[in-house]
Amino acid sequence: MSLFSIGLSGLSAAQNALSTTSNNISNVYTDGYSRQLTLLGQNSSGVGAGAGVSVDGIQRQYNSYISSQLNQVNSRQSALETYQSQINQIDDLLADSDSGLTTLMQGFFSSVEDLTGAPADAAAREGLLGSSNSMAAQFRAYDGYLSDMREGINGQIGDVVTQVNNLSDQISNLNKQVTLARARSGEEPNALLDQRDKLVSDLGELVDVNVQVQDGSTYQVSLSNGMPLVAGNQSFDLVAVKSSDDPSSTTIAYQDGAGSRSPLKESVIQGGELGGLMSFRSETLDSAQNQLGQLAVTLAGSFNKQHEAGLDLNGDPGEAFFDIGSPTVISRSTNTGSGSMSAEYGDVSELTADDYRLTYQADGSYSVENLGSGEISTISPDGDGNLSVAGVTLTPGGSPAEGDVFMLQPTRHAAAGFDVALSDTSEIAAAAADGGGSGDNRNALALLDLQNQKLVGGSATFSGGYASLVSDVGNRTAITQANLTTQEGLSDQLYAYQQADSGVNLDEEYANLLQFQQYFSANAKVIEAGSTIMDTILGLRS
Repeated sequence: MSLFSIGLSGLSAAQNALSTTSNNISNVYTDGYSRQLTLLGQNSSGVGAGAGVSVDGIQRQYNSYISSQLNQVNSRQSALETYQSQINQIDDLLADSDSGLTTLMQGFFSSVEDLTGAPADAAAREGLLGSSNSMAAQFRAYDGYLSDMREGINGQIGDVVTQVNNLSDQISNLNKQVTLARARSGEEPNALLDQRDKLVSDLGELVDVNVQVQDGSTYQVSLSNGMPLVAGNQSFDLVAVKSSDDPSSTTIAYQDGAGSRSPLKESVIQGGELGGLMSFRSETLDSAQNQLGQLAVTLAGSFNKQHEAGLDLNGDPGEAFFDIGSPTVISRSTNTGSGSMSAEYGDVSELTADDYRLTYQADGSYSVENLGSGEISTISPDGDGNLSVAGVTLTPGGSPAEGDVFMLQPTRHAAAGFDVALSDTSEIAAAAADGGGSGDNRNALALLDLQNQKLVGGSATFSGGYASLVSDVGNRTAITQANLTTQEGLSDQLYAYQQADSGVNLDEEYANLLQFQQYFSANAKVIEAGSTIMDTILGLRS
């Protein structure tokens, strides 16, 4: 092989190496770009020594194992960041000492105490109604805030699902492009591979996914239960739908190639923004709203019971002091029977902050699952045909079919209906039932004593019940922050490992640039030397 050919092969190799190095430098700040190397090998097309150099390919520096680990950590981090941003709002709301319920409940019972000192005094009675209205309004405001959060989460879930579907579609299109590019040129389409891996990383920040390489080129992307979002050049959609158990909550369904939709269990989606939203709703939002409702019902119910045991200024029996919402019972949308249920509160001290799933059995009984503890029991209608579950009396109606499901939310929306039922101060029943005139304060004293009784769940006072709610949310907030800090540390560590392989180092690339410039110049000298030798030979012949 001539010096010209050897030099030309070197020039071509140097140009390729310079081009690759320049591309690395220009993409140093491109998100998702993987550093590339020019692979050089001895040219085998010549005979014997002096065959020159060949460019065997442009290799992408990519470690699939580290990238997969980083994607998983980032997915968990995204879930925790989403969870934290949501729970911080509730934590700030409940922990506000100035406008919190603790202050208003204390003010309410201080007004009751004022009434005990002057049971016939108009100012004391007006003060009690005023503090009662303020407290009830705050309960409703808190419940409204939590309900607005639920609506906001429903909207966010729909938005994230749309993003997931768009990314899945783009990945499936890139699968097709990668396959075609490899078949067309026989070389690795590095830019397309980087784009696809970046999309997979973006998808992982929305929902936790598993990625497998099929046929050496295409990605299959699936949910944790194995259902594919991307298979070859096909993509499958997720759909945001109303929950069959609770229409006020949006859940996720999987839509297959035939258009059929299958509801997904929330446990299938744990990571990413979608997992964070759904975990926050089930673990914190539902619990907080239930606890708030439990406190409202217990306070209203116990106060009403004692108030109705006394006499007002007119000598009439006391009436209900507070209005309160009612338990919620939802028939599953897929039930095949015509069964229904109505509900009302029984012994409010038996109320819990849990939800319950009742499933109708063939023998007429119901299987009851506590969705908080997972405990399952069986109950049957009493002599009046009623059911009793955790302080709630249920009255079945219609004709349920075996397997029909009813969701019981004893306190979920109770605080929304919390209000003062009285408007006339003379109707406040401060006197005992056996009468004692306008100066009788015995029932007012009994009403005041309610604040010291452990009526909330049978184990906590009103202030203790609210403190427990604040503490639960605060503890979850602290745990979420601690877990997020851990994930951020892991993410930083894995990102550093990934960049050591795939990242562009400007100092290194600058050194390579100088090296390949010298390489180019040296090969030019080889061609120049070949030309000189040729000129000399031609000169000898002349």
